Amino acid sequence: MRSFAKPAISILEQVDLLKSRGLYIRDEARAADFLSAVSFFRLTPYMRPFQVVSYADHAFLPGTRFRQISQLYEFDRRLRLLLMDAIERTEVAIRSAISNYMGPAYGPHWYLNRSHFKDRYDHERLISTIENAQQKALQDYRREVARIDRLTNADALRKEALKNRRAHESYARHYALTYDSPELMPGWAMLEELTIGDLSHLYRGLAKDNDRKFIGQQLAAPSPLLDSWLHTLTVVRNICAHHARIWNRELAIKPVRPKQAGFSWPDYLRGENQHTRVAMVLAILQHFMRQVSPHTQWCKCLADLFNEYIEIDLQAMGIQDTWYSDPFWQNDLMTANEI
Repeated sequence: MRSFAKPAISILEQVDLLKSRGLYIRDEARAADFLSAVSFFRLTPYMRPFQVVSYADHAFLPGTRFRQISQLYEFDRRLRLLLMDAIERTEVAIRSAISNYMGPAYGPHWYLNRSHFKDRYDHERLISTIENAQQKALQDYRREVARIDRLTNADALRKEALKNRRAHESYARHYALTYDSPELMPGWAMLEELTIGDLSHLYRGLAKDNDRKFIGQQLAAPSPLLDSWLHTLTVVRNICAHHARIWNRELAIKPVRPKQAGFSWPDYLRGENQHTRVAMVLAILQHFMRQVSPHTQWCKCLADLFNEYIEIDLQAMGIQDTWYSDPFWQNDLMTANEI
């Protein structure tokens, strides 16, 4: 252990530091603007592929330009946006699949029944989450009512109309103000209050194998796959939501690979090796896109991004340079181009 001794330096000093390490910067003012908007610290992981590994002073490989680093950063940013787009659609569809099966099978308030969950599932946490959501919605409503009552430029009729409008601005608020039994909202509304992580735990925690099986069928994913893939998307979504690097990241999880005969999957992701980079995530999301948004051009947007940034090392993502010719992607790309 040693004392931290790195000084905090200005933007211009950061530019000079990069130059001293051998980075070519053609437009220093533009580089300074970029560092001002992004920060040196956030950009550091994108510098590493361009630096000499053995050098302790972070020297850059000969000929490295600042533009290469900024382009890699921009590619990664746009890749995260594409991932978030697909994860959002998938998450919404999984909520719907759970609701559309569990509600008709067990009633609108099915989740209140502890017997629908495994013993190790934290059912109390689920109930507490929904209780807190309703209580917060009710507290917010009461604050807004108090503010409306203090208005001096509205008559009683206008104030009542405003209160009624506020009462319907969220279902959690509406339910708490309208019903007293059961105390908590129905399952289809409950699911909208959960994070994707909560959703993943809920699906994994369902007691009956058949329940998980039938829900998985709605997304053409056997329950062990859906279980693993939901957990994977939870991790990836959190990475993206914090604007962290995804391009060449080694994920801390190992998503389950499909082993069913005839399951559409990229050839380069088959075999015994465990794939823990974004290539696996892209294939998972493309599978879900086929089920929940079959007419989307998500795969074409992905191909367009790769084609726009042709200098990006796809193999660092676990993807082959000829990925687009793999049958898993090829048919979808051809269809998207015809639309």
